[in-house]
Amino acid sequence: MSRNRVEEYLRNNNVPFQIHHHPVAYTAQRAAQTEHIPGRLFVKVVVVFADDQMALLALPAPLHVDLKKAASALEARNVRLATEDEFSSKFPDCETGAVPPFGNLYDLPVYVDRALAENEMIHFQAATHADTISMAYADFARLVAPQIVDISRARAPAMAKTGLRPIDFHINR
Repeated sequence: MSRNRVEEYLRNNNVPFQIHHHPVAYTAQRAAQTEHIPGRLFVKVVVVFADDQMALLALPAPLHVDLKKAASALEARNVRLATEDEFSSKFPDCETGAVPPFGNLYDLPVYVDRALAENEMIHFQAATHADTISMAYADFARLVAPQIVDISRARAPAMAKTGLRPIDFHINR
């Protein structure tokens, strides 16, 4: 897979950035650990369907998407996680699960969690599970023009003890 699309876009827009190569990491949190970066600075990209429209959600790696908050923020009746089968063809130049937060390169809207927008610098997977890009959040925001929304929740303490994944466990409040 190639990270060239994002690199070329950043170079064409005169944006300073750094590329890092690291051991393969299949999650944003693991990539942050591998790069010795606090998880709050590393972008987790989640592909969702808001009603029938695909969109990208970007949030700090340690946080999880709150689908109720996302539905409200995206003004949708229903927001659900997209399956790999549903989104992999939309990102032919990316390894599955290594989508960069540049929805504008794929004709998709991008919604950034407020917690991520507070960072000066961000880091994200660059279309592969072994490459990351670091850049100023302000440059990202200028290029992508994401909507800033409240879509995240912290990991539920009970999950850490049970080993359940967020998709398996839901807390009603």
